Amino acid sequence: MTIPNVKQLLNFTNKVVIVTGASSGIGAGIVQRFDEAGASVIAHANSNLDKAAALAAQCKAAHAVQADLTTEAGVATLLQAAVRIFGRVDVLINNAGIYPLHTLMDMSATNWDSVINANLRSAFLCTQAFARQIAAQSKDRKNENEIEIGAAIVNITSIEAENPAPMHSHYNASKGGLLMLTKAAANELAVHGIRVNAVAPGLIGRPGIEQDWPEGVQRWLKAAPLGRLGTPEDVADACLFLASSAARWITGISLTVDGGVMTHQIF
Repeated sequence: MTIPNVKQLLNFTNKVVIVTGASSGIGAGIVQRFDEAGASVIAHANSNLDKAAALAAQCKAAHAVQADLTTEAGVATLLQAAVRIFGRVDVLINNAGIYPLHTLMDMSATNWDSVINANLRSAFLCTQAFARQIAAQSKDRKNENEIEIGAAIVNITSIEAENPAPMHSHYNASKGGLLMLTKAAANELAVHGIRVNAVAPGLIGRPGIEQDWPEGVQRWLKAAPLGRLGTPEDVADACLFLASSAARWITGISLTVDGGVMTHQIF
């Protein structure tokens, strides 16, 4: 195995990256950072294609694609578009999801299903389709006795995968499930040269959050050892690392990106 030059570790030139849920927030930040790193990017959106298209237009090599990732047909549309436009795929960032608020007592089955489908089912379907495409691309390995690790999946989970929040039982469950899917997929897909890891963000800032949720922001700032909210770029840079050759011997892990909030003693 050739050890890459340090200066090339975060160079994604000639790599094709799919980012789901890329119209705003964390997803948009991930698209921008991979674009800066030289990647060709598919910026996925479901209901906000205009925003994803505007983002893609600002990048050097990016295209916006609309698809409903809770359906197999929608996922096939996304993967086919990536291959048609760029000829291959190399990295999948499963970021798409929703996070509504419902108490457990008042939550309907429809509420539950919509979150599980958007956050967990979509990631499963995308992971499966991506892995099948990678397997098709990797039939001609130079050395059958050595697994050539050239593809990566990064799942965006949450610190709520391990530390539940009120009115978020459906979201907590979906992210906990995605964390275990990460580990299971890492175990099964390594033989195909695919590493699978997760990034677990804490509270990420957005325009107006201090006005919309002042008490929550203040609680966070008091709890965070590093003393600030996260940014989309904080999460994006963790994705860059895990998708890069710098993480070539890392698979099945969850990288917490939360300014240290989860370091607090819980009793």
